[in-house]
Amino acid sequence: MPLNHAQWQKALAADRLSPVYLLAGEELLVLEAADALRAQARKLGYTERQVLDVGAHFDWDELARSAAGMSLFATRRLLDLRLPTGRPGVEGAKAIVEFCSNPPPDVTLLITAVEWSNKHEGAWTKQLDSAGSMVVFNAPRPNEWEAWIGARLASRGLTAVPDAVALLAERVEGNLLAAAQEIDKLVVLHGQGKIDAAEMENLVADSARYDAFKLTDAALGGDGARALRILDGLRAEGDELIALMGWLVNQLQLAMRLANAHDFGAQARAERLWPAREQLFRKALRRAPREHWMQCLARAARIDRIAKGREAGDAWLETQRLIAAIAEPRAAQALV
Repeated sequence: MPLNHAQWQKALAADRLSPVYLLAGEELLVLEAADALRAQARKLGYTERQVLDVGAHFDWDELARSAAGMSLFATRRLLDLRLPTGRPGVEGAKAIVEFCSNPPPDVTLLITAVEWSNKHEGAWTKQLDSAGSMVVFNAPRPNEWEAWIGARLASRGLTAVPDAVALLAERVEGNLLAAAQEIDKLVVLHGQGKIDAAEMENLVADSARYDAFKLTDAALGGDGARALRILDGLRAEGDELIALMGWLVNQLQLAMRLANAHDFGAQARAERLWPAREQLFRKALRRAPREHWMQCLARAARIDRIAKGREAGDAWLETQRLIAAIAEPRAAQALV
């Protein structure tokens, strides 16, 4: 039987890994559970990881070859099999069953699937459940939603009174990804600590209009005209540039970490980017070299100093130029 949440947490803290895991269900919960398992694997000496992305033309023999392969650098290996649809097909099911029937020593197979229902289960999942661990992550039920938001706030160093949690729950309307994004925004705008209902209402009201998240997404997405309209809207509404720059610097630092990474996909997973945002940054970084993003980050730091009165200049004008350069690197000369 699939593990429940408490059993999964206990299994995750164990001093050894099972030969095989299947983590399936809601995308955000699956990605975070997989991150936690990979972190535990590193602690236990799994110093080598091989990612297998199952696409339309995936060769399932690759699983057997990877499982049988020898490593000169690691005694323990993690095979990270991405099965987005949760449907391995006839060949895939056969390959997984064969692995589970005779798992190699010091090799753990992690399978993640972000589409799942009871219809996905079959002989291969029964064999997997017998050989290892299977966990299905379902979205919180309506009566569990506020408790889930409260727990996630706490995991980020925030506490909120019940009325504040209820307000946020109403705002995101049961959307896990939206809830995660809103909570991440609260950490940036509010910092750690307690949030009462009035503070939550102000922060949520801000996000319902033009906000920093929409601004950075438009700029990174290459839509300079929309990004500049959002910036004008923020200024007209009297938003503080200092708070805006905090989020903008955060996103540029993230862009730099991704640009510096030897493995973009691995870094994106380490940053816990869901697929839509991973693609947003991937496309942005393709438009300009690493040096461009270093220059943007340096300019953002200068704008922050101007906004705080530590350096002379027109902070809003400089921000317009920076946003234009992020959206269209050919406009980078505007930074000079």
